[in-house]
Amino acid sequence: MIPISKVHLGREVEELVLEVLRSGTIAQGPRVAELEKLFATLNDSRHVVAVNNGTTALIAALAVLDLKPGDEVITSPFTFVATLNAILATGATVRFADISRHDFCVDPDSVAKLVNERTRVLMPVHLYGQTADMARISQIANENDLKIVEDAAQAHFAKFEGRAAGNWGIGCFSLYATKNITSGEGGLISTNDDAVADKLRVLRNQGMRQRYQYEMAGNNYRMTDLQAAVCLPQLGAYSRLVESRKRNAETLSHGLRDVQGIHLPREIAGRDHVWHQYTIVVDERFGKTREELAAALEARGVSSGSYYPRLVHDYDCYRNDPRVVIDETPVAAQIAASCLSLPVHQYLTDSDLSTIVTAVKESATR
Repeated sequence: MIPISKVHLGREVEELVLEVLRSGTIAQGPRVAELEKLFATLNDSRHVVAVNNGTTALIAALAVLDLKPGDEVITSPFTFVATLNAILATGATVRFADISRHDFCVDPDSVAKLVNERTRVLMPVHLYGQTADMARISQIANENDLKIVEDAAQAHFAKFEGRAAGNWGIGCFSLYATKNITSGEGGLISTNDDAVADKLRVLRNQGMRQRYQYEMAGNNYRMTDLQAAVCLPQLGAYSRLVESRKRNAETLSHGLRDVQGIHLPREIAGRDHVWHQYTIVVDERFGKTREELAAALEARGVSSGSYYPRLVHDYDCYRNDPRVVIDETPVAAQIAASCLSLPVHQYLTDSDLSTIVTAVKESATR
């Protein structure tokens, strides 16, 4: 099978992990600090704070904004459940804006309609490796004195008009195993606000600035040096990784350009797509449903994935929660029912790409 994602960590990672093991310092230490500094430099961010996973990054980013019960956070319904769970963990109420068909991210017009006197935070989700329309989202935030927390879990170093994701507010990145860069589990929070960065560092360390000197009710959100050692060598190779994914995306789009009934993803002008996923949308002209196409691809040796098959609130555990306001989002509902991601990772060969294109075309004609 051609996998939808593939994790391969080379000798440089192995050697650095062994170095950490032999050092005797395996909890948060110098490698975490090195990772924070390098990521901040590459992302043009003043500060980066490492934590133990991407969900923690979101929770901590919201926690330092001191949200209170009744405060509202506007986000996307077309996202991984971590986005919703992080908001609920703060005690805030979630509102859902519809998304744009062009980038799978929140539609600023829909966001603007939801803003009211209870709104405190806008949380755009930079999905599949491309940012939301941050110029308009920032305008809405500025006009209404709102904070921005960017769910950039899938968008490491993606840019909007030359400005990297995570620099429009507080940025939250995931280092989960299948992300473009990984530490197995891990998260990074970017900010250009000195006070926010300081608060985050105290929060992640049980509320301690120094040992047994507690300044706030905190938690153990720390990353280990072992996790940092897994991630660090990947940063040096990241630009090559993205170029490989871009080439693969271009090859797929060229090969599938004439297939009726599928809408191909694209890099929008002014944005730098890092192609975490290559996601098509299947319509009735294709002659098969999304599920039928996925089954046909699997039969031809091609893995695929539905990210995400249902809107994030469309589960029993959320339907009766008073803090989950289910707004009308028809575009998001339609996309969730018909999207399918194809392999685009950097380990694909020319033969793999040809197989993927051929498998989709053959599925359309049978």
